[in-house]
Amino acid sequence: MNPPDKQRPSLTPSFALSSKETSRVMTNVESPEPHRGWYSRRYLPHWDHPGMIQSLNFRLGDSLPAAVLAKWKNELALQPEHDRDVQLRRRIEEYLAAGHGECWLRRPDIAAVVEGALLYLDGQRYRLLAWCVMPNHVHALIETREGFPLAEVLHSWKSYTSHQANDLLKRSGEFWQREYLDRFVRNAEHYEKVAAYIEENPVKAGLAKVKTDWLWSSAKFRAPGSAGVPPAG
Repeated sequence: MNPPDKQRPSLTPSFALSSKETSRVMTNVESPEPHRGWYSRRYLPHWDHPGMIQSLNFRLGDSLPAAVLAKWKNELALQPEHDRDVQLRRRIEEYLAAGHGECWLRRPDIAAVVEGALLYLDGQRYRLLAWCVMPNHVHALIETREGFPLAEVLHSWKSYTSHQANDLLKRSGEFWQREYLDRFVRNAEHYEKVAAYIEENPVKAGLAKVKTDWLWSSAKFRAPGSAGVPPAG
């Protein structure tokens, strides 16, 4: 695929988000066809259901050493399952924010490839609601669609961008880590918090003074006066 130079992102869900309904997952598909539901890949559980809103975090292959991850898993082994998963995700996100590894996504040409890949299938296989390309990892908030499982969406992004990035870097081998983090959005309040967290990442990491200064993020489209902001209504 050849991602366009500029594309107007969806930025908003296709359905109205309810508030304070923390007992269920937000989705616009009430009775889906058979789907994967809960499943596990390697060390973290994932929830895959069409029509829901998912926050995703995937990272470069050298950004989190296996030995560090194994150490954390051992330290958290006796924790209740939910607490263990939450703490592990938090440690991973904090470690990534510290900027470990080669940080190839810091290169503008590679960051542009990744952002273009996210935008390319927006409106076709998912709705892209927010994103941020950090130096060693990527955040994306999407509304999933029937017929396009979460793992397949991630694979399409990684497959295309890894080939393009390796060509630019004149290298071969693993570019992305196989595993990824996902978290479903529960309600409207949660959605706002997740979108804000994603777009504020460069500021928290000390990479930008304000979120709209960061080039590889949805914040620039959401800013007042931006050509990327959808019209009211």
